[in-house]
Amino acid sequence: MGAQMRIYRQRIKSVNSIKKITNAMELIAAARVVKARQRATEAMPYTTALTRAVSAVATNTNEDHPLTTAKETAKRAGVVIITADRGLAGAYSVAAIKESAELVSKLTAEGKEVVPYLVGRKAVSYYKFRKRDYAAEWTGFSDAPTFENAKEIADRITADFLKPTEEGGHDEIHIVFTRFRSMVRQDPHVLRLLPLEVVEADEARDDEGLDLSVHHYEEGQIPPEYSFEPGAAEVLDLLLPKYVRNRIFTALLSSAASELAARQRAMKSATDNATELIKTYQRLANQARQAGITQEISEIVGGANALADAQK
Repeated sequence: MGAQMRIYRQRIKSVNSIKKITNAMELIAAARVVKARQRATEAMPYTTALTRAVSAVATNTNEDHPLTTAKETAKRAGVVIITADRGLAGAYSVAAIKESAELVSKLTAEGKEVVPYLVGRKAVSYYKFRKRDYAAEWTGFSDAPTFENAKEIADRITADFLKPTEEGGHDEIHIVFTRFRSMVRQDPHVLRLLPLEVVEADEARDDEGLDLSVHHYEEGQIPPEYSFEPGAAEVLDLLLPKYVRNRIFTALLSSAASELAARQRAMKSATDNATELIKTYQRLANQARQAGITQEISEIVGGANALADAQK
């Protein structure tokens, strides 16, 4: 019984140590997710305005810009996959990788060669473990991205998109990230970044809630006539790189908030499980102690009875 008690005490001590770590990680994630959520929310109005501006230029001109003109027969597609640098965030990275695998299967079935671009160590580890090729990797900032990180990614994929296909360029660029909906819901999402999908329908909105409509006006309003200086091509040359960088940045911010929310939830669950496990071990330890006491009493009573019988 003494050996069992030592084992239970050791396990309770070990679980208590783990509980302290998971509880600390939960508190850290809870503190950081507030700022991450605020950053993602504050970036949305600029993203909406920029998206509408690009759509306005693209829909009011016949200019065939490389970033807005889809090719009839696309042969190669780039896929940017955004995951976490660290684990202990539940199914956050796994869900994004699974969504990217479905996208890759779909694009491959359409006869396109898929070239991955990886953001976050989890995606890099996934591809390296399976010995799969990828074009580039960016790590070290998944839970606190900066605009410079987004610019580096955006400039690389834009340059690869503008290359001729025969020189290794891409006909399409897709991005897989995790959309932050609430503290308890984060969904992996696929967005075709390039060529830009121009929205012409009234009251159009994309899945992030961005207002993409450029043709919706209240009753009695006169639709404005757009003019571009120095010209539509120059305006698109200026706006589209900003658009790509901003959409990448918005995706990184949304993913960062999702990662921290998922980590807070996962660490809370781990802390709760540790508490329940400690209670279980304490109950087993009490049962073992009581069994030991009962056995000792039985041995004492048995010894006393034997001694009394011997003296008769």
